[in-house]
Amino acid sequence: MAGEPQADCLFCKIVAGEVPATIVRESETTVAFRDINPQAPTHVLVIPKVHYANARELAAAAPAIAADVVREAGEVAADEKVDATGYRIVFNTGPGAGQTVFHAHAHVLGGRDLQRLV
Repeated sequence: MAGEPQADCLFCKIVAGEVPATIVRESETTVAFRDINPQAPTHVLVIPKVHYANARELAAAAPAIAADVVREAGEVAADEKVDATGYRIVFNTGPGAGQTVFHAHAHVLGGRDLQRLV
């Protein structure tokens, strides 16, 4: 059921503390941790503690938590000191967009020139 932890979800296991992650921030509704395959010097994932398959489902069912994810992404950028030089917040939705873990999550990318990336 949407919103409930999924036994086969890697990110739900990270939220539950069953799978280790390098956590950089945590709020009442979100967890932020370093990506294990970084695409930029700063590459942090921000996830809601509740399970929704993608950003669209999260925004439709829990808009306040979706806003928390975006706000925490900005806080990660500030903590990582990439807020002044620029950063990206990316939500991949669906396999065609590169989503590989079907738990809504935002990628915070920064620390290098991102202008040429679409």
